[in-house]
Amino acid sequence: MSRAGSDKRPGPQGSDDDLQITLDLLGRYDRPGPRYTSYPTAVEFTAEYTESDYRSRLAEANEQRDEPLSLYLHLPFCQERCTFCGCHVIITRKTHVAVGYLEYLHRELDMLAEMLPNRRKVSQYHWGGGTPTYLTVDQMRSLQDKVQEHFDIEPDAEAAIEVDPRVTDREQIDLLHEMGFNRISMGVQDFTDEVQAAVNRHQSEAETRDLHDYCRSKGFASINLDMIYGLPRQTPETFERSVAILLELRPDRVAVYSYAFVPWIRAHQKRAAEEALPSPEVKLRLFCIARKMLLDAGYVQIGMDHFALPEDELAQAVEQRTLHRNFMGYTVKMGSDMVGVGVSAIGDVRGSFAQNHKKLSTYYERLDAGRFPIERGYGLSEDDRIRREVILRLMCNFNVDTAELGTRFGIRFDEYFADELTRLTGPGGMVEQGFVEVTPNHLEVIGNGRLFVRNVCMEFDRYLASKNPEKPIFSRTV
Repeated sequence: MSRAGSDKRPGPQGSDDDLQITLDLLGRYDRPGPRYTSYPTAVEFTAEYTESDYRSRLAEANEQRDEPLSLYLHLPFCQERCTFCGCHVIITRKTHVAVGYLEYLHRELDMLAEMLPNRRKVSQYHWGGGTPTYLTVDQMRSLQDKVQEHFDIEPDAEAAIEVDPRVTDREQIDLLHEMGFNRISMGVQDFTDEVQAAVNRHQSEAETRDLHDYCRSKGFASINLDMIYGLPRQTPETFERSVAILLELRPDRVAVYSYAFVPWIRAHQKRAAEEALPSPEVKLRLFCIARKMLLDAGYVQIGMDHFALPEDELAQAVEQRTLHRNFMGYTVKMGSDMVGVGVSAIGDVRGSFAQNHKKLSTYYERLDAGRFPIERGYGLSEDDRIRREVILRLMCNFNVDTAELGTRFGIRFDEYFADELTRLTGPGGMVEQGFVEVTPNHLEVIGNGRLFVRNVCMEFDRYLASKNPEKPIFSRTV
């Protein structure tokens, strides 16, 4: 049973000093916008990008012989659906379904290795989902054997996996440690019973604590816990108690995600009554409460929604402004190319994005035909590459060395982005609001501007202007 109602934990802290945001500013900046997992975003992906395009990019990638890869495996199965979920998952308790899926996953790995005979080193490796620990230990071992048949996971690689404390047992954790996984990420979201009931995720504090402590005893290099703010039934009082429970565990990393309420995309989210959601003002306060508590506890803010202990390599990368980000999240080990395997998986190869089919039957059909199961993708232009670099640096380090970027791409930053800088520095712009600082060689997001870093990045997104504001696409930035 969750102790979220325990009177031994403090009530909500006054976070007004941390939240100097007027309702006017909140109304101005709380609008739909991308999370910038990629730029251009997946909204721009098109079926004009084909399997043939992907093969050409893989051939180019193969020529980069000495550069390691990032490798992502998507394992989509879950026993139950959490109503907040925005991931591509397959809900089934029929575990035999995973047997057939793994056969095709092995086949795709074989095809990928055939295209990359000279690129076998992996510096970043991730199993995501869904629930990867939906698999049995034998299935997990077989999948790892197939990966290692073709690829060499470097000794200091970032090898991460997402686990669900409700279904992950100690035998699976023992195997993951034995197989070389060194980073564990656990979904928590909220410890409050009423919130868990509202999102169909019943996960006791004891389950989370037991798995966290066992992973700690095994010596995993990093343990991450995920929280979500803005869920139905959350209040400042209950969310602070949830964060207090988390701080007792003191994980190496914490992700505090904004709930992306997009029922027009994820129909199952309609089960959550919209009136039960916190207001934008309360939602922002929830994040500020978590942020203040984490910073007070000694954590360092990583990008827009992550935190890490000072000794963690992510925190050290922020200090050195060397943090990176891709579809797997924030990292210091990112390969120059990322390949994704499995239904709906996305790759980032030689300046192009490639996404596999989301429908399982179509994914199987393409592989049966000896083809990569590419559904859509996007090839970046030179302008896309420049803007992508600006946005990624802002999202990772809150800072762009405009002089260095100009030299790298052969542009004058102030001329190339004249319109964007005019909007930022003009009357009522983000500079005037104290969100952004612009100097001759740097553009930096400062103070409470870091709460709205997505909005800062949106100023550099040339695709947003063409979107119909009446047709929802993205979740709100707050």
